[in-house]
Amino acid sequence: MKHENVYSLFENVTELTLEKQLALLADISQRFASSLNITETLHNTIQQLLVYMDAEAASIFLLENGDTELVCKECAGPVYIKGLRLQASHGIVGKTVKTRTCQMVRDVSKDPDFYHSVDVDTGFNTRSILCAPLIVQGECIGAIELINKKGGELFEDRDRHFLMALASAAALAIHIAEMAVALVEQERMRKELELAREIQLNLLPAADDTQFPVQGLNVPALEVSGDFYDFFRRDDGLIYFNLADVSGKGMNAAMLMAKASSLLHHLAKKMDDPGELLARVNDEICETVSHGMFITIVSGFIDVNQDTIRFTNAGHQPPLLHHRNGDFEEFPANAPPMGILPGTEFPVTTIPLHHGSLYIFTDGVTESLGANDETLDVAGLIRLIRANSRQTSCKRLKNIVAEIHKPGISQHDDITMMLIEYRPDE
Repeated sequence: MKHENVYSLFENVTELTLEKQLALLADISQRFASSLNITETLHNTIQQLLVYMDAEAASIFLLENGDTELVCKECAGPVYIKGLRLQASHGIVGKTVKTRTCQMVRDVSKDPDFYHSVDVDTGFNTRSILCAPLIVQGECIGAIELINKKGGELFEDRDRHFLMALASAAALAIHIAEMAVALVEQERMRKELELAREIQLNLLPAADDTQFPVQGLNVPALEVSGDFYDFFRRDDGLIYFNLADVSGKGMNAAMLMAKASSLLHHLAKKMDDPGELLARVNDEICETVSHGMFITIVSGFIDVNQDTIRFTNAGHQPPLLHHRNGDFEEFPANAPPMGILPGTEFPVTTIPLHHGSLYIFTDGVTESLGANDETLDVAGLIRLIRANSRQTSCKRLKNIVAEIHKPGISQHDDITMMLIEYRPDE
């Protein structure tokens, strides 16, 4: 349907049959929603308004800043006011939004709500205004304003009724376009988070060798994790390991995790003392860490020839040593977390394994919820370890994490565990 044909129908809209009126509104609605691009939608809407309503100028105002401001998002006519900002309660457009009713002012000089500043600034002469709220799903998102009907005529009731119908179609088109923008942004963020998670997974050590003395698992609560762990065998036979938890969640925690993990992995290839290693990384992190972030960590070296582990616990959950006789022993933190104070010393603890198993984990493990919304705590973790004690180290770790990370139970924090076990005689 051509514009001129539609307009010729509109000239006699009061004489149209209901069927033809509905066909006309359907055509206009289709034109409003002809694009999912919000800029194109606003442009299409404003152009259709000038055609169908025979007005000298038109503008679309949308609410912003917590619905405290009305911003002109698109306009058409002799004066360009796109970007104009008004207080949400100012002017006739503000009254339209506040009352959610169509306002028809046939002589603005007699209306106390008329906002004269635009005319003063632009030199435009506003005689009459017709303004309708944009309402979708019960929420007012702004208003459409028409200024001065062409030919010196005044807006009439049929104009008001028709604009209200057009405003409903326009509001829906704008809402759909805004949702399309939001969906595109969500998809972009999803892809970025997927890439970030892929990068994180590449930072974690491969666990293909089930006979290796160290095994680890990480289940993030969100798309990316603030927990990390690492282990590798050095050329001299020492095995380096760490497991850490960055304060906070999301991308900031993930970025600090990547930096700390890379520093530790690089320096651990040449340094033998776990305390000196953490001191070095701590000083580096303290120079750049922000927003009160910090890292709790257990980091150390395994000497399989001496059957010993030398490690430092910097503000982390106490590791659990499961002795071969069935007893459990905890090793509380003996230093503050990394990233709090430069120049911090990190004491070293040395323990013999004697065919025992050392479990290192984040608080996402012990604070996880069970079926009755009760936290697991250390006692619950010990029960899980005992129940799976006959399994291989790899299978045992997977079973324990599977018990903690059950479907249907909300996960509030990252779940990360490491198991160190060396039994050469078995």
